[in-house]
Amino acid sequence: MPGKLLAGLGNPGTQYIRTRHNAGFMVVDRLAQLLCTSVTQKAFNGLYGNADSWGERLHLLKPQTYMNLSGQSVAAALRYHKLTLDDLIVIHDDLDIPFGRIKIKKGGGHGGHNGLRSLLKELGSGEFVRIRVGIDRKTAGDTADYVLSPFSKDEFARVPELLDQVVEALHLLVTEGFAKTMSLYNNRDLLSG
Repeated sequence: MPGKLLAGLGNPGTQYIRTRHNAGFMVVDRLAQLLCTSVTQKAFNGLYGNADSWGERLHLLKPQTYMNLSGQSVAAALRYHKLTLDDLIVIHDDLDIPFGRIKIKKGGGHGGHNGLRSLLKELGSGEFVRIRVGIDRKTAGDTADYVLSPFSKDEFARVPELLDQVVEALHLLVTEGFAKTMSLYNNRDLLSG
């Protein structure tokens, strides 16, 4: 059975669980819940789980290396499962996208995101699909403090709905492909319903 590696980026440790920078982890956890599996096996310097669903063997990964070394974990999982960059989908937070929106993108640079910077370094290429989860950009103050802070109370109340929408986008991406998913989800307010 073909495989896809779905890697959510974040930081390990209970102090980071509800922070904006852990949006990728949150999506992978929600996906695992919906697929009735878990992402608890220690492998590839991360937490790992899998499920046969959507016509694929889905490999779920949450690197436990801290954000700036995420690429080590993702590269190890790709090598072990003999997957290529075409089989990789990375889910991560993005400051340049409003909360409640996502952007599906293939290729590109790291845009200042340390997790993506590590991936590009370890994989030697940025030619993989990303689901960029909007966390908004705070107008003033330190960016690092902002991304490592929890979602606001109002935002957090809407996070479950957002996660379900991102999982739906993931499902479409795996089953119908990049172009269709991008056309349906980019620039759409996922929380307008």
